Amino acid sequence: MDSSGSKSTSYVLYKNNTFSLVENKVIAENHACIYLNGQELVTMLCSPGNLEDLATGFLRSEEIVTSIDEIAIMSLSANKSCIDVWLKETNKKIPARRIITGGCGSSITFADLLKERPALPMGMTIEAAQVDYLMKQLLRAANLYNEVGAAHTTTLNNATTCIFVAEDIGQDNTINRLWGQALRQGTPTEGMILVCTGRVTSELIEKAAKMGVPIVISSTSPTSLAIELANTWKITVIGYARENSFRIYSVPERVIPSFSSTP
Repeated sequence: MDSSGSKSTSYVLYKNNTFSLVENKVIAENHACIYLNGQELVTMLCSPGNLEDLATGFLRSEEIVTSIDEIAIMSLSANKSCIDVWLKETNKKIPARRIITGGCGSSITFADLLKERPALPMGMTIEAAQVDYLMKQLLRAANLYNEVGAAHTTTLNNATTCIFVAEDIGQDNTINRLWGQALRQGTPTEGMILVCTGRVTSELIEKAAKMGVPIVISSTSPTSLAIELANTWKITVIGYARENSFRIYSVPERVIPSFSSTP
């Protein structure tokens, strides 16, 4: 990982019906913890670096402090993943520990992203042409974005068809909406495909694992932690899906050459 907040990775590039291995970088996603007056306050999923600014801003936004003058000591751990903050008011009541994700919605989950979860079965495959086809279906279904912009769109699909569509200002919310639609209609999510417009974060991969979704396709990039979790849980992550090209960041075995121009 370098100081700019990126991390080296490799992916399989599909372009014009040819696969090749590429060495490149993705944005880094790290755990960063804040201790307040000797007690763990929060664990964040965030970009690395400048944790002093992140911690100070978080304490202010949560109204735990209103001025920098209320902070007596601030020190960064040797591995630069944890910051210890001591207030001048040592008896201040500390909120319960929580994990805050790095997603657009800044949603809160008490789940430990790194807890053990069984890997998804490897039986499902997808043809390369289906990736482009499903992304085009997503773009056609993005009614709110096409009308006003500033919205994320995510679809839940079988191998060839968009089953459910959700749009929201937060991508994490679209996943929850999709799962809600499936539950309300009695539709199993296992073995389906998620296609989304935003970056693939660790939280999105965790939701996919819980839903039994083995393939995630995005128009942009995954984070470094998302790739690690996807490899652990055997989820295929495809990024930068474009016409006749995309990048496979994890479990490329599920993607096979196209035998026809359309699914």
